[in-house]
Amino acid sequence: MMAPAATIIEALDDPDLLGAAFKGNSWSTWRAILKAAYALPMTETEIEAFRAVAERDPPTKQVRELVVIAGRRAGKDSIASAIAAHAAAFRDYHAILRPGERAVISCLGVDRDQAGIMHGYTKAFFANGPLAALVQAEVTDGVDLVTGASIVISTNSFRRVRGRTIAMAIFDEVAFWRDEASASPDKETYRAILPSLSTIPGSMIVMITSPYKKAGLVYEKYRKHYSKPGDDVLVIVAPSIALNPTLDRGLIAEAIADDPAAARSEWLGQFRDDIAQFVDPEVIEAATVAGRHELPPVPGMPYVGFFDAAGGSGGDSFASAVAHLDKKTNHVVLDALRERRPPFSPEATVEEHAAFFTSYGIRRVVSDRWGGDFPSEQFRKRRIECEVSARAKSEIYRESLPLLNSGRVELLDVPRLSSQLLGLERRVWRGGKDSIDHPPGSGPASRDDVANSAMGAVLLAAERSTHYCKITSLRM
Repeated sequence: MMAPAATIIEALDDPDLLGAAFKGNSWSTWRAILKAAYALPMTETEIEAFRAVAERDPPTKQVRELVVIAGRRAGKDSIASAIAAHAAAFRDYHAILRPGERAVISCLGVDRDQAGIMHGYTKAFFANGPLAALVQAEVTDGVDLVTGASIVISTNSFRRVRGRTIAMAIFDEVAFWRDEASASPDKETYRAILPSLSTIPGSMIVMITSPYKKAGLVYEKYRKHYSKPGDDVLVIVAPSIALNPTLDRGLIAEAIADDPAAARSEWLGQFRDDIAQFVDPEVIEAATVAGRHELPPVPGMPYVGFFDAAGGSGGDSFASAVAHLDKKTNHVVLDALRERRPPFSPEATVEEHAAFFTSYGIRRVVSDRWGGDFPSEQFRKRRIECEVSARAKSEIYRESLPLLNSGRVELLDVPRLSSQLLGLERRVWRGGKDSIDHPPGSGPASRDDVANSAMGAVLLAAERSTHYCKITSLRM
C-alpha cells in the first residue's frame, strides 16, 4: 500500500495523516512558512504572516534550503518531525532508486536527547491510521517505509551522512552542534551532505534552530539570505510568540527583564550580542601545520611545559603541552600534547605526564590556577618543579589571541585541539567584564583542557621572544 499523494499542508490538515498533532489556529504561521517553502498557493493573510517573519515575498518555486531561526517552545521539533514524515510517506522513490538503494530522510539532532525527541514524534505519526500501513520495519534509529524511504534519526556527524542517498536532511538545533573531533561540525556536515542530495529531484535541507552566537553555518545563512529574494534559500526569523501564540506573554516579559541578552535569543529569535567566537576559523586553519601531529625532542632545545590538571573522576581531562620558540623565525611552536581522559588514576597520570615533560628535558612546568596542590606534590616527587600560572584561564586565551592573529604560532594537526579552540566563547557580562571559556554543558564537546594547556605553553614560549611585549600589547 502506498500513501495517497498529498502536499505537506494537506497532510497537516488531515487528522488521519499528520493533522492530529496540529489542530487549531496556533499553527497558522507555520503553515504559511511551509506553503512558501514548498511554493504552494497562499492567501493574502498567509502572505502577510510570511512577510512578517521573512521580510520578503514568497519564493516562486520549492526552495532547496529552508532555515528557520526561532525562539524556544515555538514547535520546532514538531514541525521538523512532520516535514520528515511527509517527505518519507508521500512520495514513491522506487522509480529513482537503484535496486537495494533507499532514500534517506536524515534527521540530525544536537545530542542524543534532542534526537530522541524527534524520534518519538516521528514514530507517533506512523503508529496508527493510514500511515501505519506504510511501515516496512521499525529500526533502532528510525523506520523503513514501503515507499523506498527510510527515516534515520541520529546525532550530528559529517561521517555518518556519507555514502547515503538523501532526499531530505533536517538539521535540528544546528546553532548548538558541537563535536570534540570536529572544528566546525555544522559546516562539515553541510558540506558532506550536499553530494548525497544531488541524485534525488526536489531534495531539501531544512535547518530549524534557536539562535546563538554570531558565528557558524546558521549565522552565515542568515547574513547572506535573510530578507533577500531568491528561490534557493529561504531564511525565517521569528520570535516564539509568532509561531506559538499560546505562550504566556507575561512569562516572556519577565525573562527579558531578568536577563535581556539571553531572553532575546531564547524567546525573540535574535542572535546574541554578548557572546562571540574567540578566534576565527581561518586563523586556526592558517596556524595548523597540516600532517604535523607531534615533534620529537631536539637535544639542547629550551622547551617549556604547561599542564591543566584534573582529579580523574569528573568530566575534565588531565592535559599537558610542550612548546618552544624558534629563534630563526620568531615563531612559537607547539611541539607535543598529552591528554588523559577520565576516569583515571591521578597519581598514575602524573607519572605519565612527568615522563612526557622529562623526555623534552623540562624540569620546571607551569600549571593552571585550579590544579590544586596534589599534582604539584606528585611532580616534585619526580624531580619536576611546579609553578602556578599568574594568569587566569581567560587571560591565557586573551593574551594568546594576538599571537595567533599575527601568524606567529605553529599548531599541531590535532582535531581535538582545533575543535576546542574554535569552541571557545568570549562572553561580556553585565558591567562590561568579559571572559573566555568553553561553552556551557557537560559533554566532551564542552571542554577546553587541551586548548588551555596548549595556549598556556604557547604563552610561556612566547615570553622568550624579544617581540613578545609588542605583540601582547595589541588588544581587541
